Amino acid sequence: MTEPRQVYLDNNATCRVSPAVVEAMLPFFGELYGNPSSMHSFGGRVAEHVTRAREQVAALLNASPEEIVFTSCGTESDNHAIRGTLEANPEKKHIVTTKVEHPAVLNVFRFLAKRKGYHVTELGVNKQGDLNLDELRAELTPDTALLSVMAANNETGTLFPIDEIGAIAREKGVVFHTDAVQAAGKIPLDVKKLPVDLLSISGHKLHTPKGIGALYIRKGTRISPFMIGGHQEHGRRAGTENVPYIIGFGKACEEAMNGIFEENNQVRKLRDKLESGLMSQIKHTYINGNPRWRLPNTTNIGFEFIEGEAILLHLSAAGIAASSGSACTSGSLEPSHVLMAMEVPFTYAHGSVRFSLSRYTTEEEIDYTLATVPPIIQRLRDMSPFYDPNK
Repeated sequence: MTEPRQVYLDNNATCRVSPAVVEAMLPFFGELYGNPSSMHSFGGRVAEHVTRAREQVAALLNASPEEIVFTSCGTESDNHAIRGTLEANPEKKHIVTTKVEHPAVLNVFRFLAKRKGYHVTELGVNKQGDLNLDELRAELTPDTALLSVMAANNETGTLFPIDEIGAIAREKGVVFHTDAVQAAGKIPLDVKKLPVDLLSISGHKLHTPKGIGALYIRKGTRISPFMIGGHQEHGRRAGTENVPYIIGFGKACEEAMNGIFEENNQVRKLRDKLESGLMSQIKHTYINGNPRWRLPNTTNIGFEFIEGEAILLHLSAAGIAASSGSACTSGSLEPSHVLMAMEVPFTYAHGSVRFSLSRYTTEEEIDYTLATVPPIIQRLRDMSPFYDPNK
């Protein structure tokens, strides 16, 4: 029996590790094993490479290297940004975010409301997932300690106008954090132009192994350390550096910087081919999110009358990996909180699938997906009590 071909279209959950990243990391599991904080030559040689990696990560954002703090992942970066800011500004008890944030942000805000007594405002979005900026401006008060709005939604790919949002935060004197985990490396981010104070990124969305991230902290931003101990990361995040992963992260950021044009052309072209092909072949489908202002690699499609979980199981059996939303909420059978906030009709929200591509996605894989998905949707609809083939 022939095994089905394998097509990976879940890159917003995690990415294949770049061969160049693996190659860059390998020496740091062997001959370059010194602790970069040590004062001898073994440590000094490794410290030089860590410094270079920090420069590579900073370059992706057009930041200064000293503004980059290495973390273990995007979730840690978000937690450091949020909780560190609040600890440094204890007199303010109001915080603002959106209803469509990743759980790494939204659940922290809800924890702070329930356990720490903060007043939390969760801003809604329209049917395309866009914010009302006038509403955002009206919610920021002298008591607001922090505004956190993602750069790009992980489920729909919808982009938020970070430049305009940051300008409003500056006007109101509010610290602004953006979770740019999905956006970094896919669209240009220039913190010298963007009015952001804190920005989170994660390595495994940029073709590194899972377990490395970074937080950009604009010089002068008041923020408490997230981990207390040694002097690592200029006292902002104690703990011995995860050197091999830091080196890999630096290489991945360099590759991402050099591949932005490809991401916004070749990957977008394949995404559009997949999306238009599915929409033309399958009736009762719906694009979730802003069709114009979104990541070049992401499409989220609602297939009416059927369950997303059933679609994913059939796709997996055919060798195609996709998802119904955030990997951090994949254990839930409830419709996506993002799609619910967008007021996507319930029948579409339950049958929504996210396809997310990468620079390793091929046209042959898209062709295979276009040939495979329509029959799966039809088989599932034929079993659905809600589907009328005559409509």
